[in-house]
This record gives sequence, structure tokens and C-alpha cells, in this order.
Amino acid sequence: MELLTIGQVAARAGVATSALRWYESQGLIEATRTAGGARRYQRSVLRRLAFVRAAQNVGLSLAEIRSALATLPEGRTPTARDWTRLSAGWRDRLDERIAALVQLRDGLGSCIGCGCLSLERCALTNPGDVVAAEGPGARRLAPVLRRVPPVSNSRGTTTAP
Repeated sequence: MELLTIGQVAARAGVATSALRWYESQGLIEATRTAGGARRYQRSVLRRLAFVRAAQNVGLSLAEIRSALATLPEGRTPTARDWTRLSAGWRDRLDERIAALVQLRDGLGSCIGCGCLSLERCALTNPGDVVAAEGPGARRLAPVLRRVPPVSNSRGTTTAP
């Protein structure tokens, strides 16, 4: 069985070596160690990394990704069927993000196009700055685009930022 160095995996996966060490510390990937302590990865880690990147692009948190990966069988390389099963629940989430992004795209021209560039005085979207009463942040942005992913601490527990 061919093992890959951290540099080889980073180059093939298109991620920094620091990201690989982080993913390993978060339980997303595994490495063995040489007698000198250098990391060595099985080639199958490349599939896991592709899954992690895809899941992050969908908007899954590292905790959600870790939970999904924990359902994969041990002792064999995951199959296409395994990956299909894991990603089946992403469709609704992707549709929600796509709808929010389309709404954002379509709304950009109308607001920027009016030329006022001031939400405090804008008669179209925020007359009298009424949105300020709703609280901080981008209140007119679709909720799916306002989500802030949870942060994992050094103990592996997830908290809101």
C-alpha cells in the first residue's frame, strides 16, 4: 500500500499542509506516523478531502462533516454509493442557498442602481433607517447567507462565535 507524504497530499488536494494538520486534529482525516514522526496518508484520504471541500461549499460545519464521515465504513475505501448516501441530504440545502444567492444577485442592481448609496436615506429599501430597529448585521440579506458557521475549540466542542 502506497502512503503519501503531507506535501504530496497537500499538492494533490489543493490545500495547505496546515489545513491537513487542522483537519486531522478535528478528526476529519487520519495519518500514520513514521519512526521519525512524519505524517503518512493513505491515498483514500484524497476522497475524504474532496468530500470535506464539497461539504464546506454546501455550507456544512466541520462538526456536521465529521458526523457524516463517521458513518463511513472502516477498513475499506468508501464507494461511490457511500458518497451518494452522504450527500443526498444536501439538495435542499443547496436549493436554499441558490435561491438566496439569486435574490441577492437580483437585488444588487436595484439598490446600487439608484445612486443614493445610503441605507439611512434610501427611500426604496430603508426609509428612515427603520431596519436599525431589527438589530445589527445584514438584516435584508437572506438568512441562509447570514449564517455564521460554529467554531470548534481545542477540546473539539462546537460553539457559536
